[in-house]
Amino acid sequence: MNDPVLPSLKSEDIQPTLSAVKLHTSVHGSPAEASVFLQNLVLDSPDVEHFLTHLARVAAEYLSEPGREVLCGVTLLRPRHAETLASSSETALKMDEIQYSFGDGPCLTAARTLKLVYVRDTHTDQRWPEYFAAVAGHGMLSILGVPIPLEGEANCGLNLYSTSTDGFGSEAAQAAEAFAREASRSLRLAVRIARLSDQAAHLTSALESRTVIDLAAGIIMGQNKCSQTAAMKILTAASNSRNMKLRHIAAQIVSTASDETPTTHFD
Repeated sequence: MNDPVLPSLKSEDIQPTLSAVKLHTSVHGSPAEASVFLQNLVLDSPDVEHFLTHLARVAAEYLSEPGREVLCGVTLLRPRHAETLASSSETALKMDEIQYSFGDGPCLTAARTLKLVYVRDTHTDQRWPEYFAAVAGHGMLSILGVPIPLEGEANCGLNLYSTSTDGFGSEAAQAAEAFAREASRSLRLAVRIARLSDQAAHLTSALESRTVIDLAAGIIMGQNKCSQTAAMKILTAASNSRNMKLRHIAAQIVSTASDETPTTHFD
């Protein structure tokens, strides 16, 4: 994406805000602090990928307890394709990829059905035995799949892994769902900002190309004492004969008149 470069969120910026979220957010009420935090995270991230990476790390920290680490991946589920957009660690990414290799599992099911899926013990749960055997071999003993509602055909979900059996009690599950709801709003905002940034970048690029072409046409008009229409025909003929894009031909012509790179000025 061609998003404008904004200052990245530093780890020291995350921790104090996250502590406030954990202290003041009630799983029985509206997590207003989490909402503000995630919205700020959108604004402080240079693009959607960075936002999601921070989101996965924050979710893992948010849902971890002393002596009970939680790992997190963010899955995007499109028709016939699933991929991890971000993860809190390489281990979380590997766990997601194992699930994709089986084509099904708690996190994929949560994303597809938009319903919470909880696996209390991968040693005893019978729903996806081969998958559970694979992740249990990596020490993952409980899993929580939390849907993140999105717009359009794609679905998204938080993939939460714990090395403890029954690592997500009812309070943790409610906290995860509340976090996912706020993450959904923030992710939709991030995607919309990215689309607007892309549109602005494309418009700027088009205007800059138009500026170079207009300058080249002006140079040809002065050299050949011809009309703008005739100058554009000369430019187009040169572009076709040399198999080069019009703006590249125009840039070459402009460079012969000035060493200064042409810029587009807005009043």
